[in-house]
Amino acid sequence: MFSIRPAEVRDIDAICAFDHLAQQNSQRRAFIERSVEAGNCFVVEADRQVVGYAVLEYTFYEQGFISMLYIHPKHRRQGAGSVMMHHLESICQTPKLFTSTNLSNSPMQSLLAKLGYKLSGVIHHLDEDDPELVYVKFLKQGAG
Repeated sequence: MFSIRPAEVRDIDAICAFDHLAQQNSQRRAFIERSVEAGNCFVVEADRQVVGYAVLEYTFYEQGFISMLYIHPKHRRQGAGSVMMHHLESICQTPKLFTSTNLSNSPMQSLLAKLGYKLSGVIHHLDEDDPELVYVKFLKQGAG
């Protein structure tokens, strides 16, 4: 059983322990710290242990945007990502919710398709030879 709650400063080290980029890149850790401090970061727990996190912001054309969803590798494909996405959808303050993933990230693309997200666009040149796919989900009637 998974539970979701706002991330707290005490969660930062736990998040960075399983986020391999945060272990290698001080900018990623700084992003996590800023997101926690701003109240935009949420953690998913299993047995009172942090097994994933996500960041919901409103900096993408003032629309809800999930800028990060990261689940501990040992806990992937067990429903934690779906639970987190449903939570973020339920608290999103805009009628449309956007997110993005790399073309190479087929597990995330599958999750988004399963949850009813639609491809909205493609951004080239962020990561070399790995375009960013932008997705949207219409949360409120009349948003589409």
